[in-house]
Amino acid sequence: MRYLFLLLLCLQMLQASAQSAKKFLKKADEHFKYKEYDNALEEYLEALKLDNNLAQEDNFNFQLGFCYLNSTHRDKSLPYFEKVFRKNPTYDKELEFFLAQAYHYNSRFDDAILHYEACKPTFKSNENQKMLLKKIQECTFGKEYAKFPTRALISNIGNVINSKYPDYAPVITADEKILVFTSKRNTSTGGQTDPEDGQFFEDIYITEKTEDTITKNYTWSAPRSIGRNINSATHDACIALSYDGTQLFVYKTGKGGMGDIYVSKREGAEFSSPKSLGDNINTKYREPSVSITPDAKTIYFSSDRPGGFGGLDIYKSTLDEKGNWGVAVNLGAEINTEYDEDSPFIHDNETLYFSSKGHSSMGDYDIFVAQTITNENDKTTTKWAKPVNLGMPVNTADDDIYFILSADNRTGYYSSGKEGGFGEKDIYTVRMPELKLRKIQMPPIKVNGNIVVEKKEIVKKRGITILKGTITDKKTNEKLISDIVLVDLAENRIEEEFISENPLGKYETVMKSGKNYLITVTKEGYLFHSEDFNIPFSEENQTIILDVALDRLAIGNSINLKVFYDFDKDFLRPESKTELERLYSFMKLHQKIKVEIGGHTDAIGTDEKNLDLSNRRASSVVKYLEEKGIEKDRLVAKGYGKTKPIATNDTDKTRQLNRRTECKIISL
Repeated sequence: MRYLFLLLLCLQMLQASAQSAKKFLKKADEHFKYKEYDNALEEYLEALKLDNNLAQEDNFNFQLGFCYLNSTHRDKSLPYFEKVFRKNPTYDKELEFFLAQAYHYNSRFDDAILHYEACKPTFKSNENQKMLLKKIQECTFGKEYAKFPTRALISNIGNVINSKYPDYAPVITADEKILVFTSKRNTSTGGQTDPEDGQFFEDIYITEKTEDTITKNYTWSAPRSIGRNINSATHDACIALSYDGTQLFVYKTGKGGMGDIYVSKREGAEFSSPKSLGDNINTKYREPSVSITPDAKTIYFSSDRPGGFGGLDIYKSTLDEKGNWGVAVNLGAEINTEYDEDSPFIHDNETLYFSSKGHSSMGDYDIFVAQTITNENDKTTTKWAKPVNLGMPVNTADDDIYFILSADNRTGYYSSGKEGGFGEKDIYTVRMPELKLRKIQMPPIKVNGNIVVEKKEIVKKRGITILKGTITDKKTNEKLISDIVLVDLAENRIEEEFISENPLGKYETVMKSGKNYLITVTKEGYLFHSEDFNIPFSEENQTIILDVALDRLAIGNSINLKVFYDFDKDFLRPESKTELERLYSFMKLHQKIKVEIGGHTDAIGTDEKNLDLSNRRASSVVKYLEEKGIEKDRLVAKGYGKTKPIATNDTDKTRQLNRRTECKIISL
């Protein structure tokens, strides 16, 4: 009797679950009917949770796949279309085309080509035949890019900025201290939702990078609304920020009902109400994107106005003497195609990044870079070199757009709906090798004073350098999570900061070749480690492994400080500042530690001279720390001259090892 009761209870629960599933299914079908695919997708997935039998129905799988194909995560449509196609390949006349697209978005290019080809007898019109040929070409490009991926490192910018809502369209100042972005989060002005997609209206947010005075690490502040001068109860999206952060460009609905470009100027801590860029820029057609040069005198923007090459084209306009934007000039066939070109980003006056569905795109929008070529005989005449696709993984078979780059040409910012993010779309950073191509000019060939061969540009690319390694405990060999700072010694500036944690103790980054660097590794409870190294210039790809073993804080343990002096001098060179600041931070963090700063020389010269020089050099480090506020009784300067070599004095290289300044713990 008890088992019968349990069986009946289970049946009742299953019936109730099936009834609930039908309610979700009914809502989903209604959304699907009105092409509200995001809302339909949510309801279909809820129905599937309650009734797993739906997974066997062709109609359910087809509609769920179609919703994914029209969502941010288009690649997720594949298993649903595959299931329908295996059971009933003639279920829908466009099923095979949708399946081909799903393979395409999953970068399964050979499978996509196979099914695109199979669609040709069905898609007979000239327009469809042209479209299929374009899709096949995109897959062919994708196969080539997949063979030689760029070693770009893509990272989520973190949950301080990213939320469970869509966060996208990041723009930054040249120094990367201010980031402005668009979000559809629940704190939007007015708190209303858009009836078209059920999401909150777009608002613009701002965040600033702050530095911890002790650790020297940078963090982003909690995002705040840009203010009611810009944000309204409807959609407000940011599209560009001037290099100095004083001009913010926003996209709003214009007089003709299409999107126009507006500019807001920073006045103190606030931004002014946006004003239109004027009739030369804004028309009754769409103008969705803009970028401004560092000198703020030229803008590059996209528009689908008549007279272009097709779809959205990229134009430029220059500021006139009255402060108005001049007549828009199309960038020409070198940049624009019959397909859409959008989201221009002018990195300097000669390097343009933009997204295109044409050129050698592997699918939808890809990000390209192009540079100007100057006519050596007529400096006023320039043209654009052939755009270069940034390749995988920066580009994918899906939309890759709204890409911006930091002033040092190393860190890209963009938004994506990747798996593992915090919301539907998140903001990501991309660390990549130097993308700007070096220009080499060949001299002209002259006959009787006349140029018979014009100068041609040879584009030469700097090879990719991967720097990687493992951080460990020197005694136990345990892998350690630690903070890493890389400094460009020639420019005395921080190149990159990151953590050795993925996987535990490992780090990997992309560096420029042909430069000298300083790496500093810090971890609480350990002495920090500094080491200078050189990455030789190479046009070929190369990998450099630099492992670091850290000493625990213990009396007698020491580190070799990377401070630099001119020959036979005790004056600290400018490139020593980064290391001295790191030592200062270490002393501030560990308030009870006392250290000895020891100076050492090679064996060249008299004992007396070497001892005096080593004393003076050690004292210069102590003096720097005292002037920064470190107590005198925590510092001891001592010169050892040539009495404690760590290598022979037979070669320049070994003598360099003996010429060192050490920091030794003498009290905890």
